[in-house]
Amino acid sequence: MFHTLDPMYWLFAIPGLILSMLATMYVKSAFAKYSQVKSARGMTGAQAAYEMLLRSGVTDVKIEPVKGFLSDHYDPTSRTLRLSPDVFHSSSLAAIGVACHEAGHALQHAGSYAWLGLRTSLVPAASIGSNFAYILFFLGLFINSMMLVKIGIILFSLAVAFTIVTLPVEWNASARAKVAMVEHGIVTVAEREDASAVLNAAFLTYVAAAVSAILNLLYLISRSRRR
Repeated sequence: MFHTLDPMYWLFAIPGLILSMLATMYVKSAFAKYSQVKSARGMTGAQAAYEMLLRSGVTDVKIEPVKGFLSDHYDPTSRTLRLSPDVFHSSSLAAIGVACHEAGHALQHAGSYAWLGLRTSLVPAASIGSNFAYILFFLGLFINSMMLVKIGIILFSLAVAFTIVTLPVEWNASARAKVAMVEHGIVTVAEREDASAVLNAAFLTYVAAAVSAILNLLYLISRSRRR
């Protein structure tokens, strides 16, 4: 893409790239560390998620394995909680923390959590913004069309909004998990800190994504003024 040839782009992009890289390394390190610590009750991630949902009165969510490393997610369209092999089958505190976090998203959905609804509504716009914003922006610069430049900035702003709205959604899901893990006897009080460590690390990846997106938006705005 044209923007990678612009030295000014890297001035905005490098801090976000470094932060994202460090956050990813941190979450992988935390998961690897606490994957070696087994829970006292011996529940697997799948069993922990099921217990948390059942004890919270949610019985219509399917739990199934999915391929990939830390590919865990909750699909609200099919009401399915999908857990990666290292989480689904493992009885480690790391696996339980991740599984309960995803169960937290299912509880958000069941309770019509406003921020989750807003994030879901932003998905189509954010996808379009991520895929076409830069194309329209630089096409606008190339043909000297300020309208296309502005449309590109607006579209990318929607993608940025998605990363920002994601923050309270992820924080709340982790907060629900941290409380429920102990309240429902999934982990002991002494184990909660270790089980929560991976969630705290994972949240930083969402912060890094939001910061990176904001910096990219600032680049587009700055670049539009240097036509």
